[in-house]
Parts: sequence; C-alpha cells; structure tokens
Amino acid sequence: MRLEGRTCLVTGASKGIGRGIAEEIGEHGANVVVNYRSSEDAAYEVERLINEGPGTAMVAQADVSEFDEVGAMVEAARNEFGTIDVLVNNAGITVDKKFENMTREDWDRVMDVNLGGVYNCTKHCFDDLREAHEGRLVNISSVVGQQGNYGQSNYAATKSGLFGFTRTIALEMAYHGSTANCVAPGFVETDMLAEVPDRVRDQILERIPLDRFAAVEDIVGIVRFLASEESSYMTGQVLGVNGGMEW
Repeated sequence: MRLEGRTCLVTGASKGIGRGIAEEIGEHGANVVVNYRSSEDAAYEVERLINEGPGTAMVAQADVSEFDEVGAMVEAARNEFGTIDVLVNNAGITVDKKFENMTREDWDRVMDVNLGGVYNCTKHCFDDLREAHEGRLVNISSVVGQQGNYGQSNYAATKSGLFGFTRTIALEMAYHGSTANCVAPGFVETDMLAEVPDRVRDQILERIPLDRFAAVEDIVGIVRFLASEESSYMTGQVLGVNGGMEW
C-alpha cells in the first residue's frame, strides 16, 4: 500500500492519533501536510521524522475552525506539493460536562472544531479530492458517536454527525471515482485518555471484550488502507476499531 507522490493533509497531526497517521502515511512515501493549531514544536518533530524516511513533509499551522486559516493552509500545501489527494479530518477537541451544566459556549466550541473544522477542510479540498485520480477523504470519528458517553453530549453529537456527512460526501464524489470513509476508534491510549481518572478507566475496560485500550498503531494502519488505492471499492463506510465494543 505505497503512497508515493500522493499528497495527504492530516489535521491535528502534531500528537496522538493524528501524529501516528501522519508518520504512517509518510513511511509509505506520501507527501504529508502536518497540520497543527498550537503544538508547534511537536509538529516540527513529526515533520523531521517523516523527512528522515521515504516520505516528504511540511508543517502547516491553522485553526481548523477558522475558514480563512484553512484556506491559506490548503493553498500553501498546493504550492508545495500540488493537488491534495488525501484529506484526513482528525482534529478534534472535548469540553466535557453534564448537559445540565453545559453552556452554549461549551457546545459551540466543540461544534466549531469537530464539525465546523471538517466542513472547512473538506470545502477547501473538495475540488482536489473529487477531481484527483482516486481522491480519498477519511474522517476520524469515535465510538462515542455510536454509543454516547456520559458528560459528552456535545462531543458525541459531532462524532455521530460525521457518519451522515461521510456517507453523503461519498455519494457526491462517487461519480469521479473518489471515496469517503469514516474510522470510529474506541478508547485509544493518548494524552486525552491519560487524563481520565483510574476509576473511570476501569469502568471503560469492563466494556471492552479485548480487555485493553487501543494503541495508536491499531488505528493508523486502517487509515493508511483507506488512503490507498487498495480501498478503491470501499466508500461511505464507518469502520469501528474498538476492541469489540457493541453499539
């Protein structure tokens, strides 16, 4: 599943799942646009690691919730590498509160990044993806979008929304031979999960038949497959990578 010469934009690529995706795609020869919002040093470390291997990388700062910032990032990527062949919408945030305590600001901030950011990035890349030879859109959702999760009504709503968005974009790009798919990871060992109290972690583990949290490596190979030519007959799908957690 080589990706030589393919230009891949990965949002939220300075850490966590996004970093793993960027490094994995770079390891298979892609041109990788490493997007970050505030973790500049980490983003440049990802760029360095990719450039030391078979891939080529550039760093691109943008807050995905800001339409014009995303436009400038995509234009810079085109100037460096040409057409965007693959977009991985990974950037996301949480603002966790019980709904009774959630303010409109808490709600809007998560919506602006997790869904608004997907709109902004997809909108600016859409013509490239549609017209590219086998363009690929990969959206990173969550098992929380399938099951819900206490104190995460805003986050769950955004991640569930990605399912309908992905399937609709898949229909709109299909005529051109381009695809859109969604990956819904379970609970992954990242900085975000590390902040969860041990008591809650234990409760989550009880719901996972494989009795472990996912490693980033469990997710990135799926994304690489969806970014490659080998996935050319798969579109509009939601792939759960969750250790056996049921809907």
